[in-house]
Amino acid sequence: MSRSGTMDGGQGRAMIRRGAQPRRRPPAKGRARKKAPARSPFASLPPPVVAIARKVANYALVALLIGGVAAGVWAMRLPQMVGTAAGEAVGRAGFAVKKVEITGIDRMDRGPVEDAAFSAQELAMPLVDLAEIRGRLLQQGWVKDARVSRRLPDTLVIDIVEREPAAIWQHRQRLHLIDADGRVIAQLRLAGTPLPDLPILIGPNANYQVAALDRLLASSPQLKPMLDGATWVGDRRWDIRFRSGETLSLPEGEGQARAALAEFAERDGTMRLLGQGMLRFDMRNPGRIIVRPAARPAADQASASVRPATDNGEERPPASTAAADARSI
Repeated sequence: MSRSGTMDGGQGRAMIRRGAQPRRRPPAKGRARKKAPARSPFASLPPPVVAIARKVANYALVALLIGGVAAGVWAMRLPQMVGTAAGEAVGRAGFAVKKVEITGIDRMDRGPVEDAAFSAQELAMPLVDLAEIRGRLLQQGWVKDARVSRRLPDTLVIDIVEREPAAIWQHRQRLHLIDADGRVIAQLRLAGTPLPDLPILIGPNANYQVAALDRLLASSPQLKPMLDGATWVGDRRWDIRFRSGETLSLPEGEGQARAALAEFAERDGTMRLLGQGMLRFDMRNPGRIIVRPAARPAADQASASVRPATDNGEERPPASTAAADARSI
């Protein structure tokens, strides 16, 4: 505030002028408090551990980025395209399949093997899928194993291991050639083609009993050359058929059947049971053999002119002569 002394004319009074009032200062506002910085999760860890954790996080981020790029490249099938182009270039250089060499075939038809092999003909050698060709070959019944390899510059080599036929399996009016494991090798024709000289097994699941039948016959090897076939009855026991026409019914259980067959072989050696016109030998009851001879000729089976009648007035057929003549030995 300033003062200026001036005299008022005539009255001699002094007047004091006041200048403009000074600006008042606004009241001081409270100072805003700064927020404390967020505490790092690693603050409580020792510095060496923090450094290692940061390095691991950086490596993980880099690995994630690389994985994403690799996934994108794979999705665009770039490696396959590059591999195919390189293989075709090798083929144009003269390394293409031009010859197929097949070994190991003795019994099976070469056609299926050639079909699988020549599907790769004219392909560049690096592009031939050996596993795919081998898989197609193993689907053939005769093929137990197969080895497929390349022989540079232009040959595909196939080595076949055939299955060994062990028996003929008759099932649902069809004949199948099978191996010792029961695997069906091929279907046989009923007419027009001579059958292999192998035993014929009849019955459901009889193909899986080849090994059991071999063990059974091993106990009486003198009977094996006379075997014509066998029927797996009720999925539990064997009926053995001999080349001379007889059938031997064995009991259930592998041990009991082996003992019964050994006894029959011993009696055949002393009494000559086979080849004597018998129809069936039944050894299902332990300790005895029930023998049923073959049916006699019609001239020997003449019966009385009057046959006994049934309850409804019809004539009763005569009883089976073979059943009537059954005896135990």
